[in-house]
Order: sequence, then structure tokens, then C-alpha cells
Amino acid sequence: MSAAEMSAVATAPAVRRPPVVSTRFLRSELGMVFRRRRNLAILAVLAAIPIVIAIAIKVTAPPNDGTDGPPFLFSITGNGIFVALTALTVVLPLFLPLAVAVVAGESVAGEASLGTLRYLLVVPVSRTRLLAVKYAGALAYCLAAAFVVAVVGTLIGALLFPIGPVTLLSGTQVSYGAGLARLLLVALYIAAMMAGLAAIGLFVSTLTESAIAAMATTAVLAVLSQVLNQVPQLDWLAPWLFSHYWLDYGDLLRDPIATGAVTKGLAATAAYVLIFGSLAWSRITTKDVSS
Repeated sequence: MSAAEMSAVATAPAVRRPPVVSTRFLRSELGMVFRRRRNLAILAVLAAIPIVIAIAIKVTAPPNDGTDGPPFLFSITGNGIFVALTALTVVLPLFLPLAVAVVAGESVAGEASLGTLRYLLVVPVSRTRLLAVKYAGALAYCLAAAFVVAVVGTLIGALLFPIGPVTLLSGTQVSYGAGLARLLLVALYIAAMMAGLAAIGLFVSTLTESAIAAMATTAVLAVLSQVLNQVPQLDWLAPWLFSHYWLDYGDLLRDPIATGAVTKGLAATAAYVLIFGSLAWSRITTKDVSS
């Protein structure tokens, strides 16, 4: 190569390589969420609920008078898939919100209480990325919690009860495979509903360095929203509550699927995620992290 060619190569602009997006922080967060004994214990409790329901119905089948119990309870003996649907109905008001409150409430406050939040931000990890990863971990737990109940319920239902064509709420019969597809939609919808609560818990978690306080506050807000939703005098407020649309997954079990209430529920959850996600971002980006 001549001197002129070497000089041209030396002065040529360097080729910019696209930045490599690392998933190491996200994988570390997911590992921490799903390795923590408390979180695993909660998943174990959620998995036990459909088993208890199935065994109780198998041992003492309830009278089919339709006066008490979840809407799918009296269909269990005819088709095991309703074990999963009944279990999801049972865990939704209390157990599932409590599980999400524990994970979301601990997300940032737990790091602050352990004194590791400051070191995470020095790594360096931007505060926006920290918040996004923490919320992704909470979302993954929402999905895992809903799917644990659905999968265990489906398996124990198939083991203890007959399986076959599924009669939907509209009276239409679909194949067992189509019924499983509807169950998948229900589990996804419930996980999406929990995403709004997770965003609230994430915001609360940025306000305190006490993980216990953040968990308790998030759980209390979930219960309070459901209580207010049941007060007739507050009907005007109900559509604005994040728990108002939680039970509307029944529309996914009709033929054809009724999308009105489900769409409103997803839109309401998206609004809560946007509002409280923005509040959490505003708080974490201006917070004086000293621990």
C-alpha cells in the first residue's frame, strides 16, 4: 500500500457501530424476582388454590342451585376446565392483588432499604432504565401468577373431572381446544388488569424507603378500590376505579366475544399505567438517592 493510500485510510471517518442493547440488567431483575423465596411461596399458594377447589368439589359436589359461589363453580363437575376459571375468579379479588402488591411495592423501595439503589445508579444505570426494568419484572410476575392458577387449574381439572366440549356463557358449545384458547385470553386479560395495580405499586415504591410500607399501601389501595366499586352511591366514580373492569373477562367466554367492556378495561388499565408510570418516572428522576 502506498503512502497516499495509507494516509487516506488513516483519515477516513470511523464506521459507527450501532449500540449493543444489553439485557443483562433485565435478566438479573427477573432472576431476583423469581428466586426470592417470598415470591415463590406466593406462587405456591396461588397454585394450591385450584387444587383445593377441585378436591373440595370432587369430594362434596355442591347442589347446582346457582345461589352462591363463583359463576363457574357449578360447571366444574361437567368439565374440568372450569376449575381454572373458578380459581381465577376466586384469586382475583384478594390473592392476586396481594401478590402483585408485594412485588411492585418492593421493586424500588426494597433496593433503597437494602442500600443497593445508589450502587445500581452508579453502575451506571439510568434512572429511566432502572424504572423500566423494575416494572418489567413486576409485569412478568403478573403473567406468571395468572398463568400458574390457569395451568394448575387446567391440569387438576383434567385429572379429576371429565373434559370435552365447553359450553360458553352464551350457551354455545365449542371444542375443548377452543375452550383452552378462551382460558388463555382470560388469563392474559387478568394479567393485564394487574398491570395497572403494578404501576400504582411502582409509584408508591418510589415514595418510600420502606418496602413493607409500599407493599401494604398498594394492597390497601387495591382493597379500597374494590370496596368503593361496590357502593351504590358511588356509581359515578366506579368507571374511574382501576378495579372496576377486573371481572369483565366473562365477556371473553361468549360467542361471539363481547369486546365492549373488555376494551374499556384495557383502556382504563393503560391509562393507569401511563399516569402512575409517569408519576413514578418523575419521582425517581428527581429523587435524592442517598442510600
